[in-house]
Amino acid sequence: MKMISELITSTTLIYFSSYILAVVGGHFFVRVILKKYPLPEEGGLEGAGAMIGILERIFTLTLVLVGQYMALALILAAKSIARFEDLKNRKFAEYYLIGTLSSMLCAMFVGIFTLWLVN
Repeated sequence: MKMISELITSTTLIYFSSYILAVVGGHFFVRVILKKYPLPEEGGLEGAGAMIGILERIFTLTLVLVGQYMALALILAAKSIARFEDLKNRKFAEYYLIGTLSSMLCAMFVGIFTLWLVN
């Protein structure tokens, strides 16, 4: 019984750590990448981009952990619909793709590594 309890505790800790790594580590990973491609500020809510990125990585990681890779397209679709008009600007579209894809890639790697650790 004690062994099962320890296994559940360690598995829970691995999952919790993966979310922390995806959110915090992913934030810094994306910032480092996007620092090479500065984009002038054009309004918007202060800090909204960072919050959207955090939510994006949480959703991405969750979908990877439950094996719903096809549902990752919903994240891209939702972001694209919300930014449809802005994506007509080529510089913004490239910046958007670099940020979104690097954020999702980071969360996917964390999720795949987490599944490897747990199994």
